[in-house]
Amino acid sequence: MVSIALAFAVLGLGGSASDVGIVLAARTLPLVLSVLIGGVVADRVSRRAVMVVADLSRVATQGLLAALLIAGAPPIWLVATLSGLTGAATGFFSPASTGLLPAVVAPEHLQQANGLRATAMSGGEIVGPALAGVLVAAAGPGWALGIDAATFAVSAAFLAALRLPPRLPRPRTAFLADLREGWTAFRSRTWVWSIVASATVGNILWPAFGVLGPVIAKRELGGAAVWGTVMAGMGIGALAGSLVAIRVQPRRPLRLAAAAFTLFAVPPAALAAGLPTPLLVVATVLAGGGMMLGESLWQSALQRHVPAASLSRVSAYDWFGSLAFNPLGYAIWGPIAAAIGIEPALWVASALLLSSILPLLAIPSIRELASSAP
Repeated sequence: MVSIALAFAVLGLGGSASDVGIVLAARTLPLVLSVLIGGVVADRVSRRAVMVVADLSRVATQGLLAALLIAGAPPIWLVATLSGLTGAATGFFSPASTGLLPAVVAPEHLQQANGLRATAMSGGEIVGPALAGVLVAAAGPGWALGIDAATFAVSAAFLAALRLPPRLPRPRTAFLADLREGWTAFRSRTWVWSIVASATVGNILWPAFGVLGPVIAKRELGGAAVWGTVMAGMGIGALAGSLVAIRVQPRRPLRLAAAAFTLFAVPPAALAAGLPTPLLVVATVLAGGGMMLGESLWQSALQRHVPAASLSRVSAYDWFGSLAFNPLGYAIWGPIAAAIGIEPALWVASALLLSSILPLLAIPSIRELASSAP
């Protein structure tokens, strides 16, 4: 719900498309800055504890932002600051989450487990945007953010009840040594850093859809409720993609993942072409399916082929590399659209997205990586 609620909160406070981009960037930048620290911490201590603390932190920051928006009209800088604190906690949660799953799932079932996890996430992707659109239109964005804050409390409660096998003790080393060791594990695998490099470019380009879409929705499509429906298509597609991930057993999973990621280029092109809302929903369904199928295959490959002792740190470099320039993406598309027009900006984003993904299929280690660990 958050991206929709934040976008319309900023617009409701009198902000522009550039302000929307800045607030969404402020949510992502602290995540980028904290994720490498989070990866080292998760490989050192209880990953479950890291996730619970991160969830409780997000209850506090997101809940305060919700209360401020419900009570009045906070300044946009405060909206950005609280969103950033939530993002910082996510930087600790995400690499711990990647490292947690192999502790409870046998290697041969990791892809199915990631598919099931993706199915649960897809439910949120379906219900969240649609619910956010209705809540923003009927009651205001603060209520959508308040419900989101409550979900972090539920997450913390489930994680606190999880029983894990004991972890083997590992020798204490300096923080920077751990960081360097994680970097070595990351850069020594061409298939890892090349996919992350592609994601880095993609996460500069995809925000064009998130930043410019609400502006078009408010101007031409009917507002927040319609845009929530369009974004709910991502969740429907994600559900379909996650169900496919449970079923398929590709011998070369990263080939299929790269092909699935090309579908991200469809929604910006559909929006630029001025397609009606039902076809925009079809476009986001395709992108959501590609996202969740590709992500499930990618996470399973990491968990099978990267040693457990360094998995959270490699995952942290994945998150860092993928998102390092994402705040720039949120910040630039408002000014680009002001300079060349919204529709041309979306066409550029779509073409460059496709161009950033297709070269992955030419890399031998991506084409040939097997579904099972050696």
